[in-house]
Amino acid sequence: MTTFVVQRNGRTATAEELAPLAFAGYAHFTAMQVRGGRVRGLDLHLARLRNASVELFGRALPDDRVRTWLRTAARAAGPADLSLVATAYSPSGEFTVAGADEEPELLVRTGPASSGPAGPLALAPVTYERYLPEVKHAGEVAKTYALRRAVGDGFDDAAFVDPRGRISEGTIWNLAFWDGASVVWPVAEMLGGTTMAVVERQLDRLGVPQRRQEVTVAGLPDLAGAVVMNSWTPGVAVHRIGAVPLPEAPSFVDLLHRAYEAEPLTSL
Repeated sequence: MTTFVVQRNGRTATAEELAPLAFAGYAHFTAMQVRGGRVRGLDLHLARLRNASVELFGRALPDDRVRTWLRTAARAAGPADLSLVATAYSPSGEFTVAGADEEPELLVRTGPASSGPAGPLALAPVTYERYLPEVKHAGEVAKTYALRRAVGDGFDDAAFVDPRGRISEGTIWNLAFWDGASVVWPVAEMLGGTTMAVVERQLDRLGVPQRRQEVTVAGLPDLAGAVVMNSWTPGVAVHRIGAVPLPEAPSFVDLLHRAYEAEPLTSL
């Protein structure tokens, strides 16, 4: 039994099929944690793949077909708990114009389950704004480059700050802040994560106040806590952004975890 499986369109991918993809970056993906063969926010993952495919390729695979291929890969992997990444790409590759009836293809990769770092984290503010931020696209060098530079400078990761000075997101994370009473989501051009959307809708059901506002490094002292979140975890405490310290706010972190866990698990 192995947790590592790579399938293309619902069957084991061959070396010949994977070779050209190793040098291509025109693709998008979604990442999820599978627990007991089930996923939180599956509807959000399917919507992400569908919407991004329409944006990049002009058409999308049917949700039921995608779901079947996700389930096939998860079952082939064996363990009930695992990480899963689904990547949609154009079979004609990049630097080309696809035919009008070309349909996207789907790679599904599985690996060991993960719950992310323990934290708290220190983030280096980096001036950067992603192209097509609403699409979780592949082949983006800035995310890994910023992470490695941040670690080299004594931080754990990086937080992106747009040209207007607004904090938007992390390298592979969404950011959420706490003002002592409400969850504060930053306003900027960024990718809206599936975990972020799960937490938002469950906080709403729990009656927890939420608001959106522009967040800057200079405005951080007015806030009472911050976290990063992604498919690994709904909240890892951030105790510093740049030179600005932030309270770890364990009750805030606990609130986000409770909201996430309130989301029902859906079978693939």
